[in-house]
Amino acid sequence: MTSTLGAVRGTTPKTDRPNITQSYTAVSRVIKESGLLRRTHRFYAMLGLGLTAALVGAGFGFVLLGDSWLQLLIAGALGVIFTQFAFLAHEASHRQVLHSGPANDRLGRFLATFVVGMSYAWWMNKHTRHHANPNKVGKDPDIEFDTISFIEQDAAKQRGIIALITRKQGYLFFPLLLLEGLNLHYRSVRTLFARGPVKGRWVELTAIAIRFALYLTVIFASLPLGMAFAFLGVQLAVFGVYMGASFAPNHKGMPIIGADEKLDFFSKQVRTSRNISGGWWASALMGGLNYQVEHHLFPNMPRPHLARARTIVREHCQTLGVPYTETNLIRSYAIVIEYLNRVGLAARDPFDCPMVNRFRRV
Repeated sequence: MTSTLGAVRGTTPKTDRPNITQSYTAVSRVIKESGLLRRTHRFYAMLGLGLTAALVGAGFGFVLLGDSWLQLLIAGALGVIFTQFAFLAHEASHRQVLHSGPANDRLGRFLATFVVGMSYAWWMNKHTRHHANPNKVGKDPDIEFDTISFIEQDAAKQRGIIALITRKQGYLFFPLLLLEGLNLHYRSVRTLFARGPVKGRWVELTAIAIRFALYLTVIFASLPLGMAFAFLGVQLAVFGVYMGASFAPNHKGMPIIGADEKLDFFSKQVRTSRNISGGWWASALMGGLNYQVEHHLFPNMPRPHLARARTIVREHCQTLGVPYTETNLIRSYAIVIEYLNRVGLAARDPFDCPMVNRFRRV
């Protein structure tokens, strides 16, 4: 059964709630005095240059390999590079890279649309709502149904082939991520064509159109048709798996907050987030998302400071008795698979016959 914070929260005496409520102010003061909110321009400059060099290198490799199935290695490399650029766009959206908000938005929009090929406005809307209410039913778009059911209420609604998928969705999660790259592009662009206000709609549509026009023209003009489709398929598959495998461990399998439950900011962010151990290599691999607890508490903190913040936040949580979750990457995937399979059991068996079940009860 899907866990909620109600039971966990009930273990905290009411007399302790004022301390929990004030805890964020206290830890924020320590973080600020430690200089962990200062911008790290040199780090992001080096990261940007490194990723640009990798992209250029992949381009040279594409030209040198020519008409060869070895091009699929370049496609896989591009999937990784585009994901790393998406991480950088994510950090810009949180005002981590540059000093001013508008400058970060311009950088984030350029990286997301022209480099990665996704709508920055769509991402900002979706991700802002997630940060405000992580794992909260009806509020967090990241636990809304989208092929995968993240809460039992959604799993129980599924019928037919989707119900069959849902019942085994934990085991199917990573195979389904092979299509996530295509899904992310589709959903973000669909938002730009939807009714209602979208900030920078035509700028983003233009940038995305130019990006795909150039990208697809180069691929299909340089490679045989079958190889070109294979190249595109591998790139999108690697991109989707890498993105999904980086974001999924952060909250999936952590407590779900009921629609009517109320929690203070500190408890809400810490209890629903999971850190991934590994230090610098995990941070490089996941774009700093391995420090999910600290990222949710201080979303504008630059990536290089998150490791030091972890020590402060973890000690603070121990003092307050607030659960602080951290595990290794492989274990986190096992937790996600187990959780999704448990949720999926709520899906109706697509081979159940209502009439047969009715007579069985008699």
